[in-house]
Amino acid sequence: MEQKEILSHIDHTQLKAFATWEDIKKLCDEAIQYHTASVCVPPCYIRRIHDAYGDQVNICTVIGFPLGYSVTAAKVVEAQQALADGANEVDMVINISDVKNGRFQEVLEEIQAIKKAVGEKILKVIIETCYLTQEEKIKLCEIVTQAGADYIKTSTGFGTGGATLEDIQLFKAHIGSKVKMKAAGGVKTKEDLEAFLEAGCERIGTSSAVSILTQGQAGSGY
Repeated sequence: MEQKEILSHIDHTQLKAFATWEDIKKLCDEAIQYHTASVCVPPCYIRRIHDAYGDQVNICTVIGFPLGYSVTAAKVVEAQQALADGANEVDMVINISDVKNGRFQEVLEEIQAIKKAVGEKILKVIIETCYLTQEEKIKLCEIVTQAGADYIKTSTGFGTGGATLEDIQLFKAHIGSKVKMKAAGGVKTKEDLEAFLEAGCERIGTSSAVSILTQGQAGSGY
């Protein structure tokens, strides 16, 4: 698979709590140079990136991140503010506690509320597969589809495990035809990147892709 094709599917990511503006500028400059799908950044940097780079970069951000247990109203406000600041894509974390308590209607209604706030912009739903049973993953495929989200996403990269090809295959068997897939967490080699894309992922969230493909080096996480 050609380098250019791989990079066009990458959400070039920097979500460390201690990320500096210099780190974010480096991320954005690389995204422009290598034509990645987006930069995925903390909400606090959206406005600054938009002011500095305008439409040169497609800005993705995260809400309810990384633990997911913020109340729905807070997540909705986060999403609205992110769009107002210049983001085009929002990656939300579900309330995993609701899933473990079998409160699936609440999970559905939360995703629907955030999708309503996001509107025509892209909503990706992080289900954090490392904490879920096979049955819960299948149920969430159904819920993400029913809620009208644009993507189902494996992981935050901050949990106990990241993306697996087995989970992508499970998603593919149970999501609706309009739902795309994003892998994140632990995707750190060219072989990994190619395998997840060939399995059907439209996006991969990683801090490593540019360094892997241009320098042969893995990044430091996510």
